[in-house]
Amino acid sequence: MSTEHVLDHRPESPVRARLRESASKVPEVTVYFWIVKVLTTGMGETASDLLAKVLGPIPAVGLGGLAFVAALVLQFAVRRYVAWIYWTAIVMVSVFGTMAADVLHVGLGVPYTLSTPLFLIALAAVFALWYVSERTLSIHTVRTRRREGFYWAAVLATFALGTAAGDLTASIGLGYLGSVVLFAVAIAVPALAHRGGVLGAVAAFWAAYVITRPLGASLADWMAVPTGRGGLDWGLGPVTLSWTVAIVAFVAFLAVSRRDSRVAV
Repeated sequence: MSTEHVLDHRPESPVRARLRESASKVPEVTVYFWIVKVLTTGMGETASDLLAKVLGPIPAVGLGGLAFVAALVLQFAVRRYVAWIYWTAIVMVSVFGTMAADVLHVGLGVPYTLSTPLFLIALAAVFALWYVSERTLSIHTVRTRRREGFYWAAVLATFALGTAAGDLTASIGLGYLGSVVLFAVAIAVPALAHRGGVLGAVAAFWAAYVITRPLGASLADWMAVPTGRGGLDWGLGPVTLSWTVAIVAFVAFLAVSRRDSRVAV
């Protein structure tokens, strides 16, 4: 039996255990984080609509659900943040979160005026359970399985909430371009409030995180939908493909440069 095989089966040392626990499972919040986050929201919006159009709503939801579960299983399996694994999970949350919101509206007839507050309540419940259990909502502490579970539950809720909120504003007269302007202004509010000392870092982060969803989705929809609906009529396929290419490029850069990693491998 090789020395490496023997060492692999020795009890984990306290030092190694502490290192494993300290390894972050999420990226550092940099400008790259926000760029890729917005890209994933837009790509998830158009990809979801494209899959539903090509495959039909029910097969699309089934396929999206399976891919979502597979991506999360892979994310939970690794011991620390890995750029392509993490962002693949985010993309699948975006696609499936969009489908979840659309199923309520299109499939069950729940109006956006009702689904938006419902998803807001769901997100508040996740945050409440997370805080009661861990006494913090900071993503810098996502180093255990339980905290990672709360984190991804919150992420899924933010995507569903953002999807419903974006569709709500587009349906009440703002249109897609008007929604882009609205959410572009809105996302600056928590940043300015935090810089001015009015809002804490954790609250500012999650507020901005929620707003990235309707911002990216509204922008992608505006690019994809026909001119008769106030869009540029580039089509769901081209927009999905172009945003996917941009995501792959940024994630590849981050994987090589490690600009968004706290813990070195």
